[in-house]
Amino acid sequence: MSIDLKAEGAQLELAESHIVEGKTSSKGVVLRPQPTNDPNEPLNWATAQKYTTYLVCCFFTLLAFMNSSAFTVAIKPIIMEFHKTSTEASYLTSLQVLGMGFGPLILMPLTRIIGKRPVYLASILFLCVTNIWSYFSASYASLLASRIIGGLMTAAADAPVPSLVADLFFFHQRGNAMMIFHFCISAGAFGGPFVNAYLTQYAGWRWMCGVMAIVSGVTFLIGLVTIWETSYVVNGPRDLFKPREDYPAKRPWLAELSLTRGFNPEASFFGWLLKTVSLVAYPPVWIAGLTVGLFIGCNVAIQITASQTFTAAPYHWETHTLGLLSLAGLVGAVISFVFGGWLIDFIATKMTSRNAEHAEPEYRLVAMIIPAIIGPMGLLTFGLCVAGGKSWGGAAVGYGMEGFGATAASNIIITYAVDAYRPIAGEIIVIIFVIRNVIACLISTYITKWFQNQGLKQAYGELVGVAYIILSLSLLLYVFGRKIRRFTSKFGPMADFEILHI
Repeated sequence: MSIDLKAEGAQLELAESHIVEGKTSSKGVVLRPQPTNDPNEPLNWATAQKYTTYLVCCFFTLLAFMNSSAFTVAIKPIIMEFHKTSTEASYLTSLQVLGMGFGPLILMPLTRIIGKRPVYLASILFLCVTNIWSYFSASYASLLASRIIGGLMTAAADAPVPSLVADLFFFHQRGNAMMIFHFCISAGAFGGPFVNAYLTQYAGWRWMCGVMAIVSGVTFLIGLVTIWETSYVVNGPRDLFKPREDYPAKRPWLAELSLTRGFNPEASFFGWLLKTVSLVAYPPVWIAGLTVGLFIGCNVAIQITASQTFTAAPYHWETHTLGLLSLAGLVGAVISFVFGGWLIDFIATKMTSRNAEHAEPEYRLVAMIIPAIIGPMGLLTFGLCVAGGKSWGGAAVGYGMEGFGATAASNIIITYAVDAYRPIAGEIIVIIFVIRNVIACLISTYITKWFQNQGLKQAYGELVGVAYIILSLSLLLYVFGRKIRRFTSKFGPMADFEILHI
């Protein structure tokens, strides 16, 4: 089995470039990309089958981010039990986050070789096993090792998931589908501290790991029968005009559970790894990585600030109360679910219809204006309230605004990246998330020293300034994005494709 990328590009150029006719959805929207007549192509799956696979993987994302943020609320118990500094205790979070950033460099090429289903199932199983290891760790070194390895091996919950969106959904559906993924990230990042704070307070930090091991184990069993292979490996180019009768019949449910369905013996691990790493030369990758890294880093900064500030005078909060504060961020994420999902699909579809049905990924970026304003203002509100010892209510409102901006902006920029580089969507997201997680790791490691040297008020002001600089880069993509995409199509992985897929 092999994929002739040049031939596929020429075929899709004929069928999709400036398309105004072709297969449409039930609502009359032209489908991009145009699917073949093969009932086994994931684009042609029934809606229930698509969402069953996708939602289970997104729930895995929620668990993985709940797991990665667990020790932000357990810094004091770790310091007391293992006699470590606050910086050393923060390594349990920062190095795991770093592992989740670099893990996809291994896991994404594996999905190209053995398929996505076995990689996702193995990653879910590792989430269970490494949390059992954490639960029984008797030393700091053992606990830290379990978190680092857990970050690396459970990383299929992160960067590889958007590749499912490219496999399963059309252009006019991707914003809403991607919003589910980003909502699960936010639910794990914001809701995780809420759940884990109560577990730490009343059962001890080890039960954060114990509960995660149980839930991830159950998810693995569910995934065995619900996660189907979305890799579509074909001999030669996709033929959009080949009649349905010439394709094999739709595979039965039991056949979909094969672990070898996505195996491609001609794919090269190191070949795909080199292609993935070479994507650092694509400017949109850096802009997207800096954008999502900014908000993840800001969220980590808020959680660490809250953990160190609200447990001291004049607040004297218990650990579980910190978890309640994280619900403010989750509320903001819930509100952004509508704005960052349905609305960006609506805007992109409307702008496409006004442009002679020619779709451009840059249409997504119009929606960036609102979260780019609200998110940093929320960060500033939180910082000023905490620095001035004001009521926790103002800090909670600021946290909610930051949660809104983080979820909506991240979804918009990542959906743009998937649209702009659809044939290599998984690899693009891998590099974006490596950049994101490096930023998050650096912030979570050094934020305490930054606050001590600069003071909370000045440090948060500087962070907001950096935020506006990074977010303004989206304007460059909106104005010059098409020229940049044409430039990047001449080298690296996109040189294998003759057109700019959507």
